[in-house]
Amino acid sequence: MRKTYHISLSSHNEVLFRNEADLIRGFNCLAMAILETDSRLLSDGFMTTHLHCLLQTDSPKEAMRRYRLAYTRYFNARNKRLGRLAEKFCFILPVEGFHHTMAALNYVNRQGLHHGLAPTPFGYPYGSSNVFFSKQLGKVQSLVLMPDSHRYKYLPRNADIPTSYRMDGSGLLLREDIIDVTTVESYYGTARNYLYQMNRIGDEMLQKEQKEENSSLPVITLELIEQGTPDLDISQLLRNENGKHDLVWITDLELCHLIDETCLPKYCNVSTIYETTRSQREFLHDLIWRNLWKARKKKTCEAQLRRCLCL
Repeated sequence: MRKTYHISLSSHNEVLFRNEADLIRGFNCLAMAILETDSRLLSDGFMTTHLHCLLQTDSPKEAMRRYRLAYTRYFNARNKRLGRLAEKFCFILPVEGFHHTMAALNYVNRQGLHHGLAPTPFGYPYGSSNVFFSKQLGKVQSLVLMPDSHRYKYLPRNADIPTSYRMDGSGLLLREDIIDVTTVESYYGTARNYLYQMNRIGDEMLQKEQKEENSSLPVITLELIEQGTPDLDISQLLRNENGKHDLVWITDLELCHLIDETCLPKYCNVSTIYETTRSQREFLHDLIWRNLWKARKKKTCEAQLRRCLCL
């Protein structure tokens, strides 16, 4: 019988997803791992430095092993890189009961909001928040699907994907086909309650509900869910949860685009950051640090700049 787990995989010294194509392939690799292990995906949230997912599975470690292997092969080949990607161990948290599952669903669906990448959970595209109650919330859109003959370009080698799994024009397998939407919507009950939960702050009542349900289980909080996240600052995540979205800070994706598409060809004459020497990366670090605000009206921090430059 499948059990429910919250799983998080993080990288502290480099980003896992340098551009939108990486985020697309990342989700597709997760979909393949879920299919291969006969698991069910309830929700997901992909950040540049880590990913979260809520799985119903018999083998969470095997599901993540298959995911990591498939995505690492892609990432290393594209970036001319060698070696393991991400931390050696992922964070696995068993989840039991209605209120514990609801809390986990809320936190995973709100990843874009927590990390200050969107003012609401629905403004971040690389997660599952827009999948649920899409018709009732007016989110159904006409899609241009990828022709079957081109799907292989966006999937792991030798992937055997059911024809029922649709792929959009960008190469992304549709989350609606991968996620167990029916089960998740049964937890929320109505679209109105889903909206309430997406705007609900992680308060004492949320913790009380979990304790009353099963006091032997750890209370699921934002701090617990984000355990292992690089540069974790819970106070900042809580401020983000209140919708205080700061557009002045550059995102990892924007910074990686600047590095990969502008700095590398102009100053290093290479195609990926992994082909540069350490001295070249230090040069780029100083260059971007001095000029980012002037050129882009954006701010960065030392930790962000170093992980995007793999320093």
